[in-house]
Amino acid sequence: MIATKRIYDPPAESDGTRVLIMRLWPRGIRKSRVDLWLKELGPVLPLLRAFRAGEVDWAEYQRRYRQGLARPEAQAQLAAVRAYAKAERVTLLCGCPDEARCHRSLLRAYLLD
Repeated sequence: MIATKRIYDPPAESDGTRVLIMRLWPRGIRKSRVDLWLKELGPVLPLLRAFRAGEVDWAEYQRRYRQGLARPEAQAQLAAVRAYAKAERVTLLCGCPDEARCHRSLLRAYLLD
């Protein structure tokens, strides 16, 4: 099973393996709050900056993010998440406040396809 959660929400035992999928480490978060940091599953920085600046809309962001998952380094980390998810619950973590407009929901959907 694959779940999603905001990294700033309190950890729970039911989270299983907690996987941070951000390129940059979030402020104020101790390394002990995550089990894995797979930064290649976060959006590339130019895409993230363009989206935050309003230069890229949500539809374009989604398309480009999914394209970025085809990179070999991202594929290797996707394989790791899939392996963990076969054995136990995996919770994908990101700092975005709105899950509906966050790559963690896009990644979860990609992994469940």
